[in-house]
Amino acid sequence: MNHTEPDRTEQELAEALAALAGGVRAAPDAYRTARGAWLRRERRRRLVLAVLITVVFALATLIGLWVLNEAPSSAGVIFSGLPGTRSGASWTGW
Repeated sequence: MNHTEPDRTEQELAEALAALAGGVRAAPDAYRTARGAWLRRERRRRLVLAVLITVVFALATLIGLWVLNEAPSSAGVIFSGLPGTRSGASWTGW
């Protein structure tokens, strides 16, 4: 294989691609249309994310309030003893 064969193939390929690209005509407002569509998708994505964050926050708050409301009002196991009555521990208060 000599050195001129790849050059000729490359040149023919470049000519074929140039002819193909020369036949492509873009619409005058194609970029504006594509950019507008992209901006709409971006706005919708941000709006969906904001709504999702708000719903998750509200749901977590409601679950937390419900759990606090369901907790027994009597003293629990942690606070059942008198100060200083645990095995050898002395409680000095606040």
